[in-house]
Amino acid sequence: VALAISLGIILVAGDTLVSRDEEESVLVNNKCQCVTMTSKFVPSKEDPQEKVLERNIRILVPLKARENISDPLSPLRTKFVYRISELCRNCNPVEIELGGRIVQAQQGNFCEEPETCYTYDREQCYSSLVPLLHHGQVKRVPAALTPTSCY
Repeated sequence: VALAISLGIILVAGDTLVSRDEEESVLVNNKCQCVTMTSKFVPSKEDPQEKVLERNIRILVPLKARENISDPLSPLRTKFVYRISELCRNCNPVEIELGGRIVQAQQGNFCEEPETCYTYDREQCYSSLVPLLHHGQVKRVPAALTPTSCY
C-alpha cells in the first residue's frame, strides 16, 4: 500500500515524457542509479472495456560497481538501495506567486544530500588522483575517468 501511495506521488513529481507508439509515460529515468519507471493505461483484466493504470519499475544492477565510483580500487558494491522519493526528486527551482510576490520554490525534499551513483552518469565528470612520475618525483594528479563529460 505504501508503495502504491508513493507511486501515486511519482505521477505528480516525475518528469513526464510520452511515447506515441505505446502511450507510455516515462516517470523517472535515473541513469545514475540505473532505474526507469514508466506508466501506461492498459485494459483491465476484470473488465476489458475499462482501462487501468499500470506502472513498471526497471532496475538494472550494474556488475562490478565500486563502493566509491571515483576510486577503481575500492571494494565491489554488494548493497544497492532504491528509494522512490529520492529517485523522483526534482531540485530545479520554479517561480511561483505567493502573497502578490514572485518567489522561487524548490520541488524536491532531498536536494541537499548528494546522489548515490551506482554507475557512471555520462552527464557527470568523474576523476581520480593517479600517481605520475615526473623528474624522479611521484606526484598525484587528477585524471578524468569519464573524459567525454569533462570537457
